[in-house]
Amino acid sequence: MPREDAAQPEFWDKRFRESFTPWDAGGVPAALGQFLKTATRRGRVLIPGCGSSYEVRAFAQAGFEVVAIDFAPAAVERARRILGPLAQLVRLEDFFKFDPGGPFDLVYERAFLCALPRRLWGDYAPRVSELLRPDGRLAGFFFFDDQERGPPFGLRTGELEPLLGGHFDRTADAAVLDSIPIFAGKERWQVWARSTPPSA
Repeated sequence: MPREDAAQPEFWDKRFRESFTPWDAGGVPAALGQFLKTATRRGRVLIPGCGSSYEVRAFAQAGFEVVAIDFAPAAVERARRILGPLAQLVRLEDFFKFDPGGPFDLVYERAFLCALPRRLWGDYAPRVSELLRPDGRLAGFFFFDDQERGPPFGLRTGELEPLLGGHFDRTADAAVLDSIPIFAGKERWQVWARSTPPSA
C-alpha cells in the first residue's frame, strides 16, 4: 500500500470526509481574540490551510478583508457550511501556487506549518514573505515538539528562528493556555514582522 503523503490534498480530504480532525479546535483561540481586540491595523488577511475556518468570522467581524484557502475539497466544503453567509471567503487553492490578487497585511498561522511535511518547511517563510506587504506580519500559533512523526510535525527547540529569521523579526511571544489536547503545552502565540531587505 503506498504511503500517504501529507503534502497531497488527498491525505487531508480523506480525514475531513471521515471526520477524523483531532486538530479542529471548534472555535477561536483566546490569544487570537485578544489580538483582534487590540489590533490597531486591519487590512487584508490570508488564512492558509483554513480547515473548518472558525477564525474567518472573527477576522471579518473585526474589520479585516479575509481570504481563506485550503487545497482539500472536503475542508473547503466544511468551512463553507460552517460560515454560511461568509462562505464566499473560502477558496479551494494551493498555498504555494495560487494567485492572491495582491499582497496581504497579515498571514494567520494556525496548524498549517505543522501540517506540512518538514521537506516543505524551507519554502514556507519565502512564500509567506512574498505574499505580504513590506510592513506585513505573520501571526498565530506555532507547535513545538521533538517527536519525529506527524502530522502534526513539531518544531524542535531553536528551529523556528532560522526558519523565519531571514525573512521576519519576532515581535511577540507568549504561552498558549487554551490549547486542544493534541497541542496542549506545546504551542506558542507569536507575531513576526516582515524584515525590510537590506538596500543594494
